[in-house]
Formats: sequence, structure tokens, C-alpha cells
Amino acid sequence: MSSLALIHTGGTIASNFDARSGSVTPQSAPAIPEMPGVQVTDFQPFQLPSPHIRVEHMQRLRHLIEKVSRAFDGVVLTHGTDTLEETAYFLHLTLTPHAPVVLTGSMRHAGEASWDGPGNLRDAAEVALHPETRGRGPLAVFGGDVFDARTVTKTHTTALGAFGGYPGPIGRVDGKRLRFFARPEERPVFAPPEVSARVEILYAYAGWQGEGFHEAAQRADGLVIAALGTGNLPPELPALIAACARPVVIATRTHAGPVLPLYGYAGGGATLVGAGAIPASFLNAHKARILLIVLLSLGRSREQIREVFEQGNF
Repeated sequence: MSSLALIHTGGTIASNFDARSGSVTPQSAPAIPEMPGVQVTDFQPFQLPSPHIRVEHMQRLRHLIEKVSRAFDGVVLTHGTDTLEETAYFLHLTLTPHAPVVLTGSMRHAGEASWDGPGNLRDAAEVALHPETRGRGPLAVFGGDVFDARTVTKTHTTALGAFGGYPGPIGRVDGKRLRFFARPEERPVFAPPEVSARVEILYAYAGWQGEGFHEAAQRADGLVIAALGTGNLPPELPALIAACARPVVIATRTHAGPVLPLYGYAGGGATLVGAGAIPASFLNAHKARILLIVLLSLGRSREQIREVFEQGNF
């Protein structure tokens, strides 16, 4: 008999409509539809809507998964969809890849006819227990699609097919039939004893002159800027970045594609790198923030952080 650890953290998958308040509220955690030959053990370290999740909660989940993965054949983690991709990526960075961990949730609550929770749970369990999942690190499963934690992102606020991410799913599960389209890659594991670093995200727009940059740099240990296109900013930003004592990582607000230091005009990506900024490779801003938090919490220097981002081995 296979053994599965089911870790509940809250979210829409554990919510229902409350007639008294007229809103969707937390309810009891869902169960996996019956799977013959599988013994399921439930864990609930907390129950939170995903906008309430902090990096400290991700660290708690990491420690719990490290403990239970030694005793179970697979781990499924339910999570609210709004920040699921950030938790998935944190676990991707900090867990050894042999642990078969699958995150899932739902876009509909339990009171809706189109509730997708049970199907997603069953699919996630099938993936977590499949022998080909081991060695891939944490995955996310929605609507039968299997996503890598590095690239998965929420692309729609309400649609059932809300999850995507360039270049797309790395696998597909239909019932008990699972097929992967990519092979596992070797990668380092970053294991900070605590996650104490603070990193803030600034969002670029036409006409931005760096408003909020100084204030964020004073509060934070590092900054991520969701820049324009391939990583470009208005002309006022290179001087601010050059004068900043904190590491500044440049991501893109565009939905897909890498950050490349191509342009040499004032504020172009090449001038930002010349001012000391660190390109985020293909990571979006909120995942670049997670990586920067982990590296700063490990005490890495600015040049060591630059090396990790440039090598792309994350």
C-alpha cells in the first residue's frame, strides 16, 4: 500500500459560501477522493488565505515536508492560488529534489457546481505517487497539467484554467496516466536556517522617476524592480541604482521572456547592469524576490548573488 501525506494550508479549496456574511469563508479542509491502495495522512500546520502567507510560513512548510517526506511515498500540499507559485518556488529552492511534492488548489469553492478541488486533489496525488516524479522537485498540478515550480504562474483571476507559464506544462495527468515532456535537471539546494531578509518589489511604468526607491531601499535588504520589456527603465534610475548599497535585481513586468542587458540608452538594460543591477534571467519579479530573500538569508554577497542569477542554476 502506498502512503501519502496531505498537507492543508487553506485557500479556496478549503472554502465555501457563507450565506450569513454573503462571502466566501474558510471551511473544513477537503479530502482526496477515494484511492484504493493509498493510505492518506492529513496535516494542517495552519489555515490561511494565500494573501496572508509570508515567507515564514513557507519555511514552516519546508521543515514539515522535510520531516514527513522520509515516512511517506509522496506529499500533496493544498494552497490558495494567489501566492501558490511563490510557495512552490521557495520549496523548489530549499528542498532536496528527491522529495515528490505536488502543490494544488482550486479556482472554485466547495459550494459551486464547477468546484475543481476534488479533481485537482486526485490528479496531484497521482503525480506525487508516480515513480517518475521523484527527482523533479516540487511541482504544481491544475486541470491535469503538471507545471515546474520555477515557471508556473497564475495567469487569470477566475478561470478554471488559471495556471500557465512559459514555456508551458512539463507533463500531463489523465486519471492514472501520467506523461512528462521534460527530464529532471540537477540544481543546487539552498537551505537557509532562517529567512530573515526583507526584499521589496517596485513596479516600473511610463514616466516613473524612481518614486519610492529611496524609501524601499531604507527598509529592505534588497530590491527587485519589475522593469519594462527586456529589463529597461526610465533615465533617472541608473543613478539611483548606482548609489544604492543594497542589491537591486531587474525582472520584467512582461508576462514571459528573459531580462537581457541589450540597450545602451540612459535607463536601458546595459546601463542598469553598468550601474550595478543584477538581471533576473527568466524569473518574474515575485520569484526573483523569493530567490533574493533566500540568498540574502544565507549571507551571500552582492557578487555571489549576481553569480547565482547569471548562471541560472536555480
